[in-house]
Amino acid sequence: MSAIVQIRDLNKTYDGGFEALKHVSLDIKEGEILALLGPNGAGKTTLISTICGLVSPTSGSVSIGGHDVVGDYREARRMIGLVPQEIHLEPFSRVGAAVAFTRGLFGLRRDDSMIEQVLRDLSLWDKKDSRIFALSGGMKRRVLIAKAIAHEPRVLFLDEPTAGVDVELRREMWGLVEKLRASGVTIILTTHYIDEAEAIADRIGVINNGELLLVEDKAALLARLGKKELKIDLRDPISAIPLGLEAYNLVLSDEGRALVYSYDTKGERTGITGLLSALQTAGAQLADISTHQSSLEDIFVGIVKDTP
Repeated sequence: MSAIVQIRDLNKTYDGGFEALKHVSLDIKEGEILALLGPNGAGKTTLISTICGLVSPTSGSVSIGGHDVVGDYREARRMIGLVPQEIHLEPFSRVGAAVAFTRGLFGLRRDDSMIEQVLRDLSLWDKKDSRIFALSGGMKRRVLIAKAIAHEPRVLFLDEPTAGVDVELRREMWGLVEKLRASGVTIILTTHYIDEAEAIADRIGVINNGELLLVEDKAALLARLGKKELKIDLRDPISAIPLGLEAYNLVLSDEGRALVYSYDTKGERTGITGLLSALQTAGAQLADISTHQSSLEDIFVGIVKDTP
């Protein structure tokens, strides 16, 4: 699969010396969904804005479909759809006209059937003649999405698209994302809902302090950094881990009512059988046993926490 977005040694330093992006290099493959995670102020929006040509890089390069976003801005921008965090819309425009107008801005012919399909996909068809100021916040965000895809972009950026929207819109939006991906559109999204990234992304990128810490296939990342925990609930609380169990690196939790054992699911042996035998020998009385697999959120928090 070829790279439709190519970023090479991208840097952005604002007046005053603040480095928002530091030596970012990344290839984004055609037709993939890349989720970009990072805390507030990590550089996510600056990176997206630079790729879209809204912010000028201090150094480095970005190309979309082979078009440099600085030297060949018009062609590069034609391939991009952007749904920003903030809602900026002409309040007195009618929904259908606003979406159709955006298509025209990119020099495309009028296509009423295409605009109708976009509005229907986003449950906006019955609002096509409504003025934007009369819409709810969730409906206005739908209009933003419709405007972003009206010119049939090959790369779609979604910057915190579900922030503050209802569950129904979130479901509809991700259904639309899957439909777009199936047609070959590349999707790059930032989100605070890590469960969404875990559910729909092909690859995960983590950015913090302007540095891209990693970009990895989601399944591989979960397998590489994910841990599994065995929680052993005890019938009677204990004040210390029994002698002879030091090798298992157990953690005492729930005020002495449970022991937690972490192990690698990829290892040939988990050590669980030996642990249970050792617990029996030590006289520990087990009440229950449960397991917990690390989620993408656990991994993300751990990566960011370890970043200086």
